[in-house]
Amino acid sequence: MYDAPIKIGSFTPVEADQLGIIFFDAVRESAAGVYDDDQRRAWASKVPSGPNWAYRLTSQRTLVARQSERPVGFMTLADDGYIDLAFVAPAFQRRGVGGLLYTRIEALAREAGIQRLYSDASYLVRGLFEQQGWMVVEEQRIERAGVTLTNFAMEKRLCGSV
Repeated sequence: MYDAPIKIGSFTPVEADQLGIIFFDAVRESAAGVYDDDQRRAWASKVPSGPNWAYRLTSQRTLVARQSERPVGFMTLADDGYIDLAFVAPAFQRRGVGGLLYTRIEALAREAGIQRLYSDASYLVRGLFEQQGWMVVEEQRIERAGVTLTNFAMEKRLCGSV
């Protein structure tokens, strides 16, 4: 199953619930090494689904990594260069899926003439972004459901954008 190639393509609304499961599983399982149980529950109290979740995905450029037509990861890009969501299913992490998604996102940003990419990155995606030349602007403490989490304001300047 893991031998089939990963293909990156545009999001289709029928995949919204599948992407919600990827988000939830990544937060609850993959983030266990860097966020405690209370933090992970506050970050993802339930699997996101429904119209609000679908709108969040369709209101941005959302790319989906698929293996054998099944979503295994996704990343979003807003018109202003903000990367809101970047998640890979736990079974597919550390297999290059995030890097494939990011490469396509940056290419889209350059094509659109976006000069700067930025994000509020978790510990999970910080390493990926740093590998791609991003810089930490500041460490942030945010509160969700009465629980404090750490994330990182990060950015990358895209010199020579088309």
